[in-house]
Amino acid sequence: MLLTNRRLRAALLAAASVSLVAATLPAPEPLGIGDPLFPRLGNPGYDVVAYDLDFTYGGDNRKPLDAITKIDAQATQRLERINLDFTHGKVRSVQVNGAAARFATAGEDLVITPATPVEDGARMRITVSHTSDPTGNRGGWVRTGDGLAMTNQADAAHRVFPGNDHPADKAYFTFRITAPERLTAVANGVLEGRARAGAITTWTYRTHHPMATELAQVSIGDSTVVRRQGPGGLPVRDVVPTKDRQKLEPWLKKTPDQIGWMERQVGPYPFENYGVLVVGADTGFELETQTLSLFERSLFTQPGYPEWYVDSVMVHELAHQWFGDSVSPRRWSDLWLNEGHATWYEMRYAQEHAGESMETRMREAYRQSNGWRAAGGPPASPKPPVEGQPISLFRPVMYDGSALVLYALRNEIGEQAFARLERDWVRIHRDGTATTADFTELASSVAGRDLSAFFTAWLYRQKTPPMPGHPDWRSEAPAGNQNAPRNRHAAPDRTPHGTGAPHGTGAPHGTGAPHGTGTSDSTGPSDGNRA
Repeated sequence: MLLTNRRLRAALLAAASVSLVAATLPAPEPLGIGDPLFPRLGNPGYDVVAYDLDFTYGGDNRKPLDAITKIDAQATQRLERINLDFTHGKVRSVQVNGAAARFATAGEDLVITPATPVEDGARMRITVSHTSDPTGNRGGWVRTGDGLAMTNQADAAHRVFPGNDHPADKAYFTFRITAPERLTAVANGVLEGRARAGAITTWTYRTHHPMATELAQVSIGDSTVVRRQGPGGLPVRDVVPTKDRQKLEPWLKKTPDQIGWMERQVGPYPFENYGVLVVGADTGFELETQTLSLFERSLFTQPGYPEWYVDSVMVHELAHQWFGDSVSPRRWSDLWLNEGHATWYEMRYAQEHAGESMETRMREAYRQSNGWRAAGGPPASPKPPVEGQPISLFRPVMYDGSALVLYALRNEIGEQAFARLERDWVRIHRDGTATTADFTELASSVAGRDLSAFFTAWLYRQKTPPMPGHPDWRSEAPAGNQNAPRNRHAAPDRTPHGTGAPHGTGAPHGTGAPHGTGTSDSTGPSDGNRA
C-alpha cells in the first residue's frame, strides 16, 4: 500500500530511524568518570544543574517508596545514550525532554536511549518514574524507629534516586515528600510549602546552594522541629524525635554558639540554615548532610560520654558544612581535606572549651601514623574501599591522620599564615569543588614559598615525615589491625580519652532571639511535630 499521508509517513520514517540508531549502538554498559576509588560512579557527557525529587511514603518503612526524579542537565558532548547511577529500585518509565525513552540496566547504571540524540551544549530534562527501596544495609535509606532518613555517603545516593552520584557534579535540589499527615517530613534547605490533602501532606524543600548527591537528606518520622536563631539571625532548625524534645534541649541550644565559634575561625557560615537531625537508628556514625547534620540518638542519651566529647562531635559535623559541603572534593582521594579539617576544628574546640590537649592527641596520632598509612594508604592516596563495606574508606588515617598533616602545616608556616589559608580556602572555593593540588597551590601562595615537597611527603609517602617543631616525636611500626573502620564523621574513637573540664559555651554572637531559647512549631492541637 502506498502511503499518501505526509504526517504518517514522516512519523514512520522517524521511528525507523530511531530503531536503526538503537540497533547500531553497542550493548548498554556501566560508565564512570574515572575516580580511582569509585571508578563506576559519576557519568561523562553532561553536567547536572538541578534535581527535583518526589517521594511518596505510605507509612511502612519496609516497603518501597514511589518516586519521580527529574534531572535538568546540560550536555557536554553529543549523547546518543545517557547513563545515570541507580540501583535498588524499579524503573517504570523514562522521558527525555518530554519524549518516551528506552532504558536498560547495566551494573548499577540506568542506561537511557533518548528518542533523538541530545546535542552537545543542549539542555535536557530527564524524568524517571521509579521506586526507592529502603531495605538493605549498604547505605542510602536507613530505617529509623519511626520512619526513614538518608545516609548516602560515600557511594549510596544512587540507591535512593537516579543521578550523577559523584561530588564533582554538584547541583541544586528540590524535594517533595508526601507522607501520612501524622508524620513530619524534612529535607535539606528551606521549607517552601506544605499542602494537606485528606490524610496526607506534601512537603516541599529547596536548597539555595548547590549540593553533592552524597549530602542529600530526607527524614520522615514522628518528629518535632525546633527553631531558634544563630549568629546574625541565621535560622537554626533541629529535627528530633518528639518524645525526646525536652531531653535533647540542653544539647540543641549549644548549636548557635558553636556556629559563632566556627565563624570566628574561618568566616561566615556558608548556607541558608543549619540544624541537627537526631534519629533513632544505630548507624555507627554521624553524617554532615548539608544544612542538616545527622546524629544517632544514642550519642546524646547514652550515659558515659563526657559533655566535652559530645560537643566536639557536634562541632566536627558543623565544621564539615565549610569543609566537605560548601567546598566539596573533586575526587574521593581529596577526602582528607574534609575529614582532616573537621577533626582539626573538633580538636581545637575541645581544647579551648574543655582543656583537652590538642598536642597530646596529635603526638599520639603521630605515634600511630605509620601503622595507619600501611593499613589504609597515605592521606591523599587511600586504598580503595572494601567491596560491600562502604565505611571502610573512612579509616583512622582520614581523621587524626589527616589532621596531623594540618598540624604539621601550621608548624611549618606559622599560625597567622595558617589562619589566613583556612579563611581563603573556604572563601575562594565556596559552593564549588576543589582538589589537593588546589590546596597545595593556595598554601604555597599564602606562605610565600613552594610547599610542594612538604605536601608530597605528608600526603603521599608511606612513612610519616618528621614533625616540624617536634623532632623527638616517633612513629611506631605497624601492629595489629590498623585498618579497622572508625565511626565516620565523628571523633575517631568513642572511648573517652580524658575527663576534661566542664564545657563552657561561647559568648553570644549576632542578633536575634536569645540563643538558648528554642521554639517548637505548633500550628494546631496536633502540630507539635511540624516543620
